[in-house]
Amino acid sequence: MKIKTYHLGEIEFDEELIINFNSGIIGFEQLKKYLLIKVDDDFFYWLNSVEKPEIAFPLIGIRIIDDTYPEEKSHEAFGIVSLNSDVLKITVNLKAPVYINQDTKTGYQKILDTDKYPVYYNLFKE
Repeated sequence: MKIKTYHLGEIEFDEELIINFNSGIIGFEQLKKYLLIKVDDDFFYWLNSVEKPEIAFPLIGIRIIDDTYPEEKSHEAFGIVSLNSDVLKITVNLKAPVYINQDTKTGYQKILDTDKYPVYYNLFKE
């Protein structure tokens, strides 16, 4: 299969690589099928919609930021990144992580019921 992405151009992939989000992502509940893409040199992963390829979310593994972050059985936690041309204004959402199981090709988003994790966590500091 092929999709034409906004950030990475045309990508060819096997259907077995599609990660299914049964409930979608908050604000994009109608989109259920995604690819998790990692470009060799890139700092971020990209969660790219298969159904609407112009929609993609930059992600970062949250364990890199906080090694005590809540785990979910068999799923890795990723934070959705808000990019900005000013590096000091790049944030990651720690309040509503995306959990992905790359073996079963399933994922979901969960809102954590605690004030410990902010929606806008500055990824870089001076």
